[in-house]
Amino acid sequence: MTRKGQALSVLIVSTLAFTVCFMVWMMFGVIGIPIKKALDLNATQFGLLTATPVLTGSLVRVPLGIWTDKYGGRIVMTLLMAATVPAIWMMSYATEYWHFLVIGLFVGLAGGSFSVGTPYVARWFPKGQQGFAMGIYGAGNSGAAVNKFVAPALLVAFGWTMVPQAYAAIMLGTVVIFWLFSHSDPAHLVPSNVRFMDQLKALKDPRVMKYCQYYSIVFGGYVALSLWMVQYYVGEYGMEIRSAALLAACFSLPGGVLRAAGGWLSDKYGAHNVTWWVLWVSWICLFLLSYPQTHFTIVTVDGPKTFDIGLNVYAFTALMFILGIAWAFGKASVFKYISDDYPANIGTISGIVGLAGGLGGFVLPIMFGALVDLTGIRSSAFMLMYAVVWVSLIWMYFTEVRRTRLMGEASGVQS
Repeated sequence: MTRKGQALSVLIVSTLAFTVCFMVWMMFGVIGIPIKKALDLNATQFGLLTATPVLTGSLVRVPLGIWTDKYGGRIVMTLLMAATVPAIWMMSYATEYWHFLVIGLFVGLAGGSFSVGTPYVARWFPKGQQGFAMGIYGAGNSGAAVNKFVAPALLVAFGWTMVPQAYAAIMLGTVVIFWLFSHSDPAHLVPSNVRFMDQLKALKDPRVMKYCQYYSIVFGGYVALSLWMVQYYVGEYGMEIRSAALLAACFSLPGGVLRAAGGWLSDKYGAHNVTWWVLWVSWICLFLLSYPQTHFTIVTVDGPKTFDIGLNVYAFTALMFILGIAWAFGKASVFKYISDDYPANIGTISGIVGLAGGLGGFVLPIMFGALVDLTGIRSSAFMLMYAVVWVSLIWMYFTEVRRTRLMGEASGVQS
């Protein structure tokens, strides 16, 4: 097989593997709803339940990225996926809340696949195509949407316990397909004399911390809302689980599939330009999504008049669709920054930034639940995300936008 053919094969099977891993990682976003009802969990406990796999998937990203640099993506990805199969299967036998939390930690290993596939795929392509290639691989985030199509159907037909059993079988099949059709290239490995601590020195770079902040929104927020949206539709609009999952996929699907388009835009227009507009679109959408359902009465010259203000299900879904597109582009643009700035150390840096994004996906669902328990307002989740986006916009303005020629040198502003 030619080099180009090997690169294409690697891209296809890696994207398939990541899609399946992400589908498994997001499993609690659907099966957590009947589990919540059966165990009588409050919103905070439900948030912790859904977020537990995200924690493990986040914490293992840095070592997995480093191991990928050192040993190669083919062997690391294969072993990682194989290690999750027993835990996924055992999930169907859990009966207590702590059972789900403990097993969820092991299932969460699947989320670490991103830090393996990103450097593995990127190194098979020339620099000018890496953003697009990583964007296609990152489209495996659409596994969150696949979960919303597959899991509800299995849940309604056979009960929630069938979901982890079916997912374990799918993961095992994916391990075999990946091993058969992937390839390895010794030239892609980091020299063996590079030490673990040498690679971690990148943490001292302020640019890395900034990219972590961006990614905690576009990926962490995507993961958190993908886990949260099905039960949000059920609670806020009184929908049944299949309809709720279908509408929630209107956010998850573009948020994953269109990542490739974001990679292409980042290659063409630059990571900075794409990220800047992503943050502004996010700010507008989250501002509108934050407004709670409101019923109020005012006194007029003609007597009291009552008004209802709030998003109906169609307007809400449309805004979530736009937000999903924006975050798909943003996920790709952040990793275009990385491939531009750290071409020889993509695995380690992507692991660090992926860790930050994953931790955002872990912390945010718990905070969503705590805010609902504290305020009783479901849209408080979007209020929190709105505040986080504000922080990134301000940070980006002072570290990047203000230093550009248009707003810096040409206007006489000293930075």
